[in-house]
Amino acid sequence: MAASSCSTSSSLRFRAIAGQPRRRPQKPTPALVQTKRRLTSASGLSGTRHGLNVRRPLPECRLAEVAHVSSGELTPPDGGNQVATDLKIGIVGFGNFGKFLAKALSKYGHTVIATSRTDYSEYCRNNGIQYIRSIDAFCEAQPDIIFICTSILSTESVLRSIPIHKLQQGTIFADVLSVKQFPRNLLLEVLPEEFGILCTHPMFGPESGKNGWGGLPFVYDKVRIAEDGVQDEKCNQFLRIFEQEASPLPSYGHGDTGLTTVSIVILALEDVLLIYDLHASQGCRMVEMTCEEHDRHAAGSQFITHTIGRILSYLNLESTPINTKGYETLLQLTENTISDSFDLYYGLFMYNVNATAQIENLDRAFETVKQKLFGRLHDILRKQIVERVPFQGVPNSNRDVESPYFLLKSEEVKDLSSFAVPAEDKSELLGLTKDTAEVVKA
Repeated sequence: MAASSCSTSSSLRFRAIAGQPRRRPQKPTPALVQTKRRLTSASGLSGTRHGLNVRRPLPECRLAEVAHVSSGELTPPDGGNQVATDLKIGIVGFGNFGKFLAKALSKYGHTVIATSRTDYSEYCRNNGIQYIRSIDAFCEAQPDIIFICTSILSTESVLRSIPIHKLQQGTIFADVLSVKQFPRNLLLEVLPEEFGILCTHPMFGPESGKNGWGGLPFVYDKVRIAEDGVQDEKCNQFLRIFEQEASPLPSYGHGDTGLTTVSIVILALEDVLLIYDLHASQGCRMVEMTCEEHDRHAAGSQFITHTIGRILSYLNLESTPINTKGYETLLQLTENTISDSFDLYYGLFMYNVNATAQIENLDRAFETVKQKLFGRLHDILRKQIVERVPFQGVPNSNRDVESPYFLLKSEEVKDLSSFAVPAEDKSELLGLTKDTAEVVKA
């Protein structure tokens, strides 16, 4: 087929998989049942019919990317191995971020188990997550990866409370803290050598990632992962969840789907039709860097952002009828910042060795701005007082009256603001009328 047939077009057409008519479904094999359940769960679809017209031809250039079903097994288009075994991922710490990740991970067919001090059994039951209240039973469930989603301040106590001896050797521990050197050193200290360590920082949260995390940064550092083995394979499989996100289409119906791309795959599993847009969400922007690099960058970006937001919150800024875009950005920054707990902000400061330097840099920068402002004001006052330059807006006729030389007494000078507003009782000495004095004061 010509290359032009693969161009973006709103009149995209499809054809049935392999161009063959639908056969009467036979009894599904266990592998097919598992595949169907996984894909249906990931798509959010259910039932056997979805009002979908599949008689439209699929462009030849996309057929190579269509997965097909053969003997009850889902086989990749290149004829390679079967889909990797699902991971069992354990979430420790089931706050807002833990729930956000657990819900997302479960949609990709992986088994997700969670534990927390608070009872979240009902929430987990409604979202396909296994909730285990006891940390001992949680470890006995033998998760492949344990995701530490606690706060920075409670991480050490939580980690030391985990009965590591009940876990299978080679279990990978991953964290999602906003600082990285602290959890890395802690995990290296607490965990035996056979346990894997993966430090991560998803640069998004429940709010910024509610519509998907495509294009958002995901920072990671393979601190201690055994190469060329099961541990390395599971680690890479886990990272691919974030790297290769493929979201089901949110809505569809009869006729055209309204898509303007040809990146569509139809999976026909017996009587279940699923539609995926493989490139609608391209997954996270994966950034591999050391924990030291991360903390240096985070102090100059995330910590400074939180600091400015906290400072602005004490100004009690309010929306006005004449908001500029910049001011609205400041209002949004303030709102986003104070929505996080102060413990989070304190953790960003206390557990990042670069944060103190940033506070000092910010203080020096503010002093520099103040000096520039008052320095210019000092030059203006010198001209007004010493060189007898008329005040701006005051008629020259008011300067015809000879007035004595005037400077404040040394004990009256506290700072440059002492010169900014002349004292009312000095106005006559300056040769100003009452009205003019009011102008100068203003």
